[in-house]
Amino acid sequence: MMIAKGKNASELFPAVVKNVASKNIEIKKLVYVYLVRYAEEQQDLALLSISTFQRALKDPNQLIRASALRVLSSIRVPIIVPIMMLAIKEASADLSPYVRKNAAHAIQKLYSLDPEQKEMLIEIIEKLLKDKSTLVAGSVVMAFEEVCPDRIDLIHKNYRKLCNLLVDVEEWGQVVIIHMLTRYARTQFVSPWREGDVLEDNEKDFYDSDEEQKEKADKRKRPYAMDPDHRLLIRNTKPLLQSRNAAVVMAVAQLYWHIAPKSEAGIISKSLVRLLRSSREVQYIVLQNIATMSIQRKGMFEPYLKSFYVRSTDPTMIKILKLEILTNLANEANISTLLREFQTYVKSQDKQFAAATIQTIGRCATSITEVSDTCLNGLVCLLSNRDEIVVAESVVVIKKLLQMQPMQHGEIIKHMAKLLDSITVPVARASILWLIGENCERVPKIAPDVLRKTAKSFTSEDDLVKLQILNLGAKLYLTNSKQTKLLTQYILNLGKYDQNYDIRDRTRFIRQLIVPNEKSGALSKYAKKIFLAQKPAPLLESPFKDRDHFQLGTLSHTLNTKATGYLELSNWPEVAPDPSVRNVEVIELAKEWTPAGKAKKENPDKKFYSESEEEEDSSESSSDSESESGSESGEDEEDDRSGDSAEDSGESGSEPEAGKGRAATRSRARGRGDSKDVDKEKENSKTSESSSGESSSIEESSSDSESESESESESESRKVTKEKEKKTKQERNPLTKDVSLLDLDDFNLVSTPVALPTPALSPSLIADLEGLNLSATSSVISVSTPVFVPGKTHVLLHRMSGKGLAAHYFFPRQPCIFGDKMVSVQITLNNTTDQKIENIHVGGKKLPMGMQMHVFNPIESLEPAGSITVSMGIDFCDSTQTASFQLCTKDDCFSVNIQPPVGELLLPVAMSEKDFKKEQGMLSGMNETSTTIIAAPQNFASSVILQKIVNVANVGVVPSGQDNIHRFAAKTVHSGSLMLVTVELKEGSTAQLIINTEKTVIGSVLLRELKPVLSQG
Repeated sequence: MMIAKGKNASELFPAVVKNVASKNIEIKKLVYVYLVRYAEEQQDLALLSISTFQRALKDPNQLIRASALRVLSSIRVPIIVPIMMLAIKEASADLSPYVRKNAAHAIQKLYSLDPEQKEMLIEIIEKLLKDKSTLVAGSVVMAFEEVCPDRIDLIHKNYRKLCNLLVDVEEWGQVVIIHMLTRYARTQFVSPWREGDVLEDNEKDFYDSDEEQKEKADKRKRPYAMDPDHRLLIRNTKPLLQSRNAAVVMAVAQLYWHIAPKSEAGIISKSLVRLLRSSREVQYIVLQNIATMSIQRKGMFEPYLKSFYVRSTDPTMIKILKLEILTNLANEANISTLLREFQTYVKSQDKQFAAATIQTIGRCATSITEVSDTCLNGLVCLLSNRDEIVVAESVVVIKKLLQMQPMQHGEIIKHMAKLLDSITVPVARASILWLIGENCERVPKIAPDVLRKTAKSFTSEDDLVKLQILNLGAKLYLTNSKQTKLLTQYILNLGKYDQNYDIRDRTRFIRQLIVPNEKSGALSKYAKKIFLAQKPAPLLESPFKDRDHFQLGTLSHTLNTKATGYLELSNWPEVAPDPSVRNVEVIELAKEWTPAGKAKKENPDKKFYSESEEEEDSSESSSDSESESGSESGEDEEDDRSGDSAEDSGESGSEPEAGKGRAATRSRARGRGDSKDVDKEKENSKTSESSSGESSSIEESSSDSESESESESESESRKVTKEKEKKTKQERNPLTKDVSLLDLDDFNLVSTPVALPTPALSPSLIADLEGLNLSATSSVISVSTPVFVPGKTHVLLHRMSGKGLAAHYFFPRQPCIFGDKMVSVQITLNNTTDQKIENIHVGGKKLPMGMQMHVFNPIESLEPAGSITVSMGIDFCDSTQTASFQLCTKDDCFSVNIQPPVGELLLPVAMSEKDFKKEQGMLSGMNETSTTIIAAPQNFASSVILQKIVNVANVGVVPSGQDNIHRFAAKTVHSGSLMLVTVELKEGSTAQLIINTEKTVIGSVLLRELKPVLSQG
């Protein structure tokens, strides 16, 4: 409490330190806070607590270990540096990622205390950079940036892993990693901005050696090809533009600005404009960066012009920045709109903002010549404004505009001379005097009179005005000596005794230059040329023009000066360094973890699933589709490929089924040994044996990494390996469930082709093995036929909305012929008009990301009062999101939606009670949702419960040995995740409804739908 109030509590140090050994965690935390605050002042006493911290570093509680390390590294006493180093080394190898994260934080503190430990700290950083935990990644990169930002060689092997982990790292870690990867990219990749530069003159290479000529010829063939690692970084940071943290969005924006192709950088503009709804501090930083960007690339922000209009509630600093951006975006197309907007701003009560608006009008006049006269006339009108500041600023801007076209606008100069009596702002008075002096020959009658008036008030004028009066006098002396000779000498005498030494010096200089006497030097001859020389027109530039050499989003950019610790962005290399330095040894990593039932058996000697995304990183260069973000599972890619192959192969049932064969072996953890999949694999083996061409096409659509060549012997060998795989599945079934909680498809992106083994068995033995049916023992799941198919239809298009065309849809609960991951939907079309409706088809589709749709073939015509039923397949990706598309006829298009009930996203499953309990035990904890149901006893009869549940959801009935427990099982259509439903009857009129599934969202939705159905009579 005393520390919080700012009172000195150092006298209590000995008494407080005693409590460091307390077993109460809350007391221990408070003692740690106290020690960090006063350890430097009481170094000797602080050392007494070191042994306690060393003991705490061994504590079984990770929070205590982390807190002890945090406090130990915060005690800035040089004598304990070796102890801190030892503690950091041990913590960096701790099993808890939270402790390792604190070890990374401690590295920075130790480095600031003793920079000589740099080499040892770099070793720890190198070790922590290999960490797979997202909790550690941000902290260790921060330590890297503080200790050794120039050691980019430490990043090479970890580059792809950091790119893939990025989306899951905590927000402030994302900011640090993105800034570091921006600098890394500028040193390792060639510029994506100069596509045309590589096309050089062919003739100048004539005398080059053959090798040089070959290299340059290759260079001309491919003007620019982006490195896959460069593309990986750009793609994996794109989702972070949706982040709720403004700093993350700003970091991604600066990354796109500095390393992305200019054609792709436009996507950041929408995200930056979104940040303008944040607090004023965030707005200020974002607007500064937009102001810099809008100078070089106007097109990025032109669509959002209205977002930069000034609001009356904006603070002045925000208003001025918005004005700056509006000025940068001004062009011939929008200048008229902007000028009307500026007219309103000039009337603002905020005088600083009004003055800035006038300067903005001046800049628009210089940059867009078509409106320069309009702007000048508008500024002249402002000279009659009641507000002195507005008038003064207008005078200054008009002076600059007139400098650019000195031969015109004599009337404006006369008008400004008349204002000299009323304007009191020194800058404005000085500007008018300078204008009259420069144009004194064009206004020969007015200029001497102005000099006479200002001579009267010379002593009371501001120093700035006095200097301009002296200049005006000198110019008139040289051009109109007859009228102004005595007046100029009077002014020079006044200036000779002025209090300001600048004015006294200027007076002496002018007197010697323009008044010839015996002491006059050679310069007197050139006095007129000196004073009345043509002055260069002022360049009205944006104050943000010189900020682009600083990295966007940094403190240096905000301050427009290099801040301490700023790391400059290097220029793009002419030739990209060797990209192989980022390759990771896959074999070494594969030894650590190979999940049972998941690894491919086609090559038993090769394990290619590692325990982290690093292996996924090693294959990024194989194809763009294999370089997806770490947050996107390989499962989605597999689904897309199988979906595509199903559509390409037509509507026959055999080919989509065959396309599933290989996908099933890779998604064994998801499917948990579906016996139907096993049967299909056997069928596929037979299919491939009978038709090698067909199996070849299926192999290509199923996996990019498998051999394209297809032969009879290879087909037979795959049958044998599949039989082996079934046996392995049977032996390791308990392990399969643990693995299924992880989406291991993320790790199957190895680009090396998998060599298929040659068959070691005779064809007769293979035929015998084919006859064996292992599905009954190796699988706990088999898809069964629907228990009940509800006849309920849903309106797709009402006849009034569809101009006589009516459409209804329902879910037949049958496997979809268009793809094994699709839900079958039947649509009935009715013509309620008295005329024929022609060319009924599906038009544009608006589907959420990942969702796919196989549409029905166009219907040439539908007779009056006619009806037709067609089938469609939709992959809803295990979600109840709406599939939106257009149902079109020859003349019209109607927007329609299909939203599936959650129960239609399931396939019924047949399984034993023992298997059900086993799977349910593995899907407990966070995978379980339950609720209590209250209803009349007659509603809890077995037949009633069965009817109600199968009416809502497409589930299979599991045999139960207990009368009070009813079990149902299904799996999701898309991912094959189990959905286990249990209704347990309690005493009285209550029952408990339990749902176990990995898909917790679908589970909770199904629970909400089943509860009211079971409760009602």
